Amino acid sequence: MASMREVAERAGVGIGTVSRYLNGTGYVSEETGSKINAAIKELDYTPNELARNLFKMSTNIVAIIVPDLSHPFFSEFARYAESELYGWGYKTMVCNTINKSNREKEYLEMLKRRMVDGIITGVHSLDIEEYLKVSQPIIALDRYIGENIPLIGCNHNKGGELAAGKFIQSKCRYVVQVQGATSVNTPAHDRHTVLESVLSREGIHVETKEMLWNRFDYDYFEKIADEILDEYPQIDGMFGSDLAVSAVLKRALERGIRVPEDLKLVAYDGTYLSKAVYPPMTVIAQPIEELAKKAVELILELIKGNKNIPDKTILEVSLQEGKTT
Repeated sequence: MASMREVAERAGVGIGTVSRYLNGTGYVSEETGSKINAAIKELDYTPNELARNLFKMSTNIVAIIVPDLSHPFFSEFARYAESELYGWGYKTMVCNTINKSNREKEYLEMLKRRMVDGIITGVHSLDIEEYLKVSQPIIALDRYIGENIPLIGCNHNKGGELAAGKFIQSKCRYVVQVQGATSVNTPAHDRHTVLESVLSREGIHVETKEMLWNRFDYDYFEKIADEILDEYPQIDGMFGSDLAVSAVLKRALERGIRVPEDLKLVAYDGTYLSKAVYPPMTVIAQPIEELAKKAVELILELIKGNKNIPDKTILEVSLQEGKTT
């Protein structure tokens, strides 16, 4: 493998000039740059990225931490974020914690040791104190962590209102909603609070089924679906994430419950799953691609040293009609 010294000798310049050209840290004339570039091609020289990054105190890597990549929302978010980061010259390290809080701590240690330039985190597995020990760039996806860690999420209050309006329009009288563990400090809970408040004012009964902490496997959602249909035979409306609603849809159809004639379903997220099932689901859609792009924009601003970004960035949700209401 060719060295930088060999490139310098082939181009007829000093090794410092080659270093300036590769790192963009000083003036190199166009003619000299052309000679260096020709020498690089002739020798098939590959720069030592690790050494360059150590010199620049940068890795050009951003970590995205999610609970479980099998979850449609997190997989879509990671895909869009990776594509956006690549467009800005950054590589992506996707970290899948799968209920293991020690994994998350390891990734935070990587940030402190400058093995990655920043973190976008959407997990729920660590105490806030662990994040507060880190001074490097972090963006929180739909989670309250601390005053110094900006949050990006959606208008879940509006999401709850839109879902409630759909149940009212559909003349539902007994709605069950599936909510994530309330031990997690996330604005996503607001949609459930608002939904219950709006429906209760209209005299519609609401039951809330709280999930266990950090469970995202589909078998668990099917178990929840069976419990709902067993415990609430009078149910005529159901609200939850795409995964939760798809599981209820499957179990309901297996039991001969007609959708939407007997049971109306409103999902929340708007991932590919909402269109992959039949009938396609009515959803309150989060703009996942826009969320990912905005999260990338914010983390790159922090990496550049810009501290003047908003504490909260909230994007709007929308109602997308399907055939489950």
